[in-house]
Amino acid sequence: MKKNRKSSKKRLSKKIGMPPGSLIYVGDMDADISKMDKPTVTLVAYDAADLTEKLLSADELAAFKLSDYTSAGKKLWLNIHGVHDAALIKQVGDLFNLHPLVLEDILNTEQRPKIDEFDDYVFLETRSFKYDKTNLNLDSEQVSFVLGHDYLLTFQERSTGIFEPVRARMRASRAHIRELGVDYLAYALLDSVVDRYFSVLEDVGDASEALEEVLLSRPSNAELQNIHQLKHVSVELRRAVWPLREVINNLIRNENDFFKEATMPYLRDVYDHTVNFIESLESIRDSLSGMMDIYMASMSNRVNLELRALTVVTMLFMPATLISGIFGMNFESMPWLKEADGFWWAIGLMVSIASIMIMIFWRRQWLSSKT
Repeated sequence: MKKNRKSSKKRLSKKIGMPPGSLIYVGDMDADISKMDKPTVTLVAYDAADLTEKLLSADELAAFKLSDYTSAGKKLWLNIHGVHDAALIKQVGDLFNLHPLVLEDILNTEQRPKIDEFDDYVFLETRSFKYDKTNLNLDSEQVSFVLGHDYLLTFQERSTGIFEPVRARMRASRAHIRELGVDYLAYALLDSVVDRYFSVLEDVGDASEALEEVLLSRPSNAELQNIHQLKHVSVELRRAVWPLREVINNLIRNENDFFKEATMPYLRDVYDHTVNFIESLESIRDSLSGMMDIYMASMSNRVNLELRALTVVTMLFMPATLISGIFGMNFESMPWLKEADGFWWAIGLMVSIASIMIMIFWRRQWLSSKT
């Protein structure tokens, strides 16, 4: 199984010496921004009776006014794919009067999950994951939310389809989600991200169980590499979900009333999911640590078996070496030396001693590979 661990080197050095709020994209240093997908801005305006969904062109975004939708009683969701375009992020930030530090965090795709509350909106970041079962790699993407009282902004590095189930629910006629506020939509999108964590967790758990079975039967250096790879995956997952738990806990406090009381039980449910995820992940991490002990014990046992086999072979040939050495001495008078059958007597003596030793080894189970 070939594994290619993704490089963790980023363009963090580009921000050295820059003032706070500088809008510079921080992502994979191996990525060519010019070859990335073209950024898109998707607008979803909805109420209980109607839903409008469209891609905004550059001209439409320039002419965009939030009041055109809120005055008509519409709720607004703006989703941006492609945060590598700093000019686009600044344009959206100007439209919604976002703080420069918020825009800087959106462009820095290596942020840990966090939350910042302002007077008019709350900003939070989390991560979405995609697990490669073949290479045991974990692909990570930053997802940012800006929740106002009558709008929701989401920022994604690329189009991954993580929000598609929520879109499908919104498109259905008489959809319950359209009757509720943008706070419930924010919950639904966040819940969709967390639900994907469990899909990744199941895949990692299956890989861990399969690896454990192989270790108990035929451990090799490849399994050692797989253990390290899965431990690396578990560390990445823990680094993302552990702070997310505190982010959701801050949302539940709802100090600035961005979430309605009816949405709070759903947020608490997402919090419970993160706690459950962390507990399950810790179980897998403990299992992986145990696998390392199993591997080391298996390797030690294999070395002992090989040394024992070599020892048995050496001991079988030692009497023959001794006898041949005695008969190789240059004495003129020695038993069997001048007899016609002396050679065969010596060979017979060697075989007899070796046979007796084999019987002794067999009775003591030294010739068994299981002990």
